[in-house]
Amino acid sequence: MESILEDYVSATDLKQYEERYHEEMKRGDVDPKTQFEYAWCLVRSRYPADIRRGVMLMEDLFHHGNTEAKRDYLFYLAVGSTKLKEYSKALKFIKAFLHVEPANRQAQDLEATIKSRMKKEGIKGMAIVGGAALAVSGLVGLGIALAKR
Repeated sequence: MESILEDYVSATDLKQYEERYHEEMKRGDVDPKTQFEYAWCLVRSRYPADIRRGVMLMEDLFHHGNTEAKRDYLFYLAVGSTKLKEYSKALKFIKAFLHVEPANRQAQDLEATIKSRMKKEGIKGMAIVGGAALAVSGLVGLGIALAKR
């Protein structure tokens, strides 16, 4: 599953789909397929701002797009949210996907990856908070010791 999370779009592909999307925007009629392809490229970007834009476009498609494609939208929403480290959102999207298609191996693997990353980030967060608390208590102790002098 890590491979899909580390799959990056080429600058050429991104530019091509971006141009097509903006041409259709100027005409006032964006084909859902064009929006999906552009959003898919953005989700595969190296840059968080692009990924965020891709997620927004996918969310729009999910709410207003093709009903048959909702499963694909959910999957890429989960991928984008995972890449942005928004694990609770990613988990919500992948669980919705698995509700519709519970035997999908790729989605099951993504769910496991999301849970693993949530756990790892949670441990890092606790370590940072613990380290900060230790530093503060050390400074308080030092302040008390200096005040007694």
